Amino acid sequence: QVQLVESGGGLVQAGDSLRLSCFASGLTFSNYAMGWFRQAPVKERDIVACISASGRTTYYADSVKGRFTISRDNAKNTVYLQMDSLKSEDTAVYYCAADARTMQFMRQGPTGMDYWGKGTLVTVSS
Repeated sequence: QVQLVESGGGLVQAGDSLRLSCFASGLTFSNYAMGWFRQAPVKERDIVACISASGRTTYYADSVKGRFTISRDNAKNTVYLQMDSLKSEDTAVYYCAADARTMQFMRQGPTGMDYWGKGTLVTVSS
């Protein structure tokens, strides 16, 4: 049984930092592109950042470029999202996703991902 478990969310102030983690089990982690999506109230789920199976290629949404960093440790079956200079508009539930296809599909949006975590809430107060 595949499980993706996010952690690290919380309530912070604007300008603060948080690091999200997603631990994957039940799959061959190094075969999957991994990504972070987020969904704010009454909004669609959007891609935040994703990383190729090897970790050599990354992609960021324009809204987080230069502030967020995605990384992965294939030995630990974990993908991370370092979030710096947080803004109130970053408030959302953050979801981890895994996809066996190339990272390019993940860049296009949430449709067709193989596995999802249950999400972790990030609240940024201004």
